[in-house]
Amino acid sequence: VQLQAFGGGLVQAGGSLRLSCSVSGRTFISYYMGWFRQAPGKEREFVAAINWSGRDTYYQNSVKGRFAISRDNANNTMYLQMGSLKPEDTAVYYCAADPSFAIVPAAYSYWGQGTLVTVSS
Repeated sequence: VQLQAFGGGLVQAGGSLRLSCSVSGRTFISYYMGWFRQAPGKEREFVAAINWSGRDTYYQNSVKGRFAISRDNANNTMYLQMGSLKPEDTAVYYCAADPSFAIVPAAYSYWGQGTLVTVSS
């Protein structure tokens, strides 16, 4: 399974950005998908996850109501719509996939290369 995250960039506080994660290889629909982020000097942390159908979603408390995770199984793509962005959201964002649900980075088997999101104040 190969994952590629893109869509990062520089945005002002209060702005919006949409990240995408393109998946190739095995059957996309078989996998739970997740977004993680890692700020400079900090550990990688869970942001959001979604089950195979897209019906069940999970969020870190700090992004609830501001971020929305979704997936398009027909096009093997996952998204993270980010709104009301804050400077503390600045990080490299990674997409990940695994056959089982998890919010711990170590539990995910497949990772994309990361895309940088910078939120200016």
